[in-house]
Amino acid sequence: MPVRETLARVDADLAAGRVPVARQRLRGLVSSYPHDLTLRRRLAEVYRLYGDPAEAGRWMYLEEDRDADETAAFEARYGSPGWRMKALAWRGPEARAATVFAQEQLVAVRSARAEELGHPVDWDDPASYREDPDGYEAPSGPWTVGGVLAGIGCLGAVLGFLAIWVNGLVALFD
Repeated sequence: MPVRETLARVDADLAAGRVPVARQRLRGLVSSYPHDLTLRRRLAEVYRLYGDPAEAGRWMYLEEDRDADETAAFEARYGSPGWRMKALAWRGPEARAATVFAQEQLVAVRSARAEELGHPVDWDDPASYREDPDGYEAPSGPWTVGGVLAGIGCLGAVLGFLAIWVNGLVALFD
């Protein structure tokens, strides 16, 4: 669906009081067109209707005329540069940003994350900037008796189900 048509539907949804639907439509547009700052601004306006300054700050983060309180709320909610990179949902090089201010903001966030990790990060490679770069989470601790018993119980339930199923299948052809 073309952007203009989707924006017309957003306007109709807002006029009818369907704020969640309008928000979802705008989130989809921002996902499809991450470089369009006007779409981000519209999404921030919708989050203001919700009374959510952190999300409004998130979507206005690349705008020079952003609200300082909303920006502070966004930075508090998304405390690390890695979380901010993910939250900003940017793709591609910073040079694709429409304004110099937006480019500077994107470079600052990416550079802060690269400095934290000690290696270069890329907007197009979320694995390069995520909190756990290996994607492996160590087990929380040694096995417990309760955990082993729960596993045995689940295994028993699956085996029981299979036995009943096989028995029914055999009875069907007898």
